Amino acid sequence: MAFDSKDIAAFSDVWVFCEQRDGKLMPTDFELVSEARKLADEKGCKVCGLLLGDNVKGLAKELGGYGADKVYVIEHPTLKTYTTDAYTKAICDIAEDLKPEIFLIGATYIGRDLGPRCAARLRTGLTADCTHLDIDTAKYVQFLRESSTLDVDKMKWDYEDRGLKMTRPAFGGHLLATIICPRFRPQMSTVRPGVMKMNDFDQAKADACEVVEYKVDIQDSDLETKVIEVVKSTKKLVDLIGADIVVSVGHGISADVQKGIELGTELAEALNGVLGCSRAVVDAGWLSADHQVGQTGKTVHPKIYIALGISGAIQHKAGMQDSEHIIAVNKNPDAPIFEVADYGITGDLFKVVPLMIEAAKAIK
Repeated sequence: MAFDSKDIAAFSDVWVFCEQRDGKLMPTDFELVSEARKLADEKGCKVCGLLLGDNVKGLAKELGGYGADKVYVIEHPTLKTYTTDAYTKAICDIAEDLKPEIFLIGATYIGRDLGPRCAARLRTGLTADCTHLDIDTAKYVQFLRESSTLDVDKMKWDYEDRGLKMTRPAFGGHLLATIICPRFRPQMSTVRPGVMKMNDFDQAKADACEVVEYKVDIQDSDLETKVIEVVKSTKKLVDLIGADIVVSVGHGISADVQKGIELGTELAEALNGVLGCSRAVVDAGWLSADHQVGQTGKTVHPKIYIALGISGAIQHKAGMQDSEHIIAVNKNPDAPIFEVADYGITGDLFKVVPLMIEAAKAIK
């Protein structure tokens, strides 16, 4: 049967593109498979991983441990190193054949390149850089009730709608936009790394996961580019997503920016954590964007998150409110950050943080 993206009834299941690099699965894969499991359970369908590469079949079962019912493995020498042409050809071949209803891709450097190309070839839409996904309308309404200023109880909702609601930051992170794709399939989105909660690994589910090899025909004529050499450069970046402790500074350091950054860095080092910041700090040019926490930065889930001089705008809270323990220091007792903080200190960070550093060093 010819592929028709408008034939909605022909599509089923939730698919996840499972990115591997140098024969190793990415943490984003496990997050997306976990999220796909939630969506698939609401729709009563299967979760299917899609794993491309060369000699990568042995990685597939691990995806089952996080919720995949089935993993399609496409192996080909051309797929060993990522190229847009080869990966797009392989993915679109299998998607046109098996017709997934929902297709999730991590918003990594590879995913941001791959997603739009596949969506265009499959003649469907793509919502980029999503931070929230819903099937059930009631759950979506509850999400809006908790994370927006909309009066959802006065709005009309179609509770029979079972389409994917894809939410992402818009207008520089000042708004949240929810996008739907009602007329075409698959419903595609790239999802920001670190946003979705990862399930606990289940060995029994991993053992039960079905692994299916799928053959594709990739010819030189399909490729516009060829990888001659891979050169890796090293740049030291802040690993906010993987950190157990994050100390973030905000606009409150403006009275003495250099001193504020030094205090934040010293506290982070004393706690074996990393330094983060709010968008205001990045916009002012005080720290680089790889430090930014929030909807337009990174979403973090550390064991301890310490907010220094951060007011707590909704865009920032969305990136850190699921931390296990939140400690906030702010001169304004009415600062919104205290709404999500487990422990709040009302005071001047330039006076409070030295005491915190001293206490942290004493514990060591």
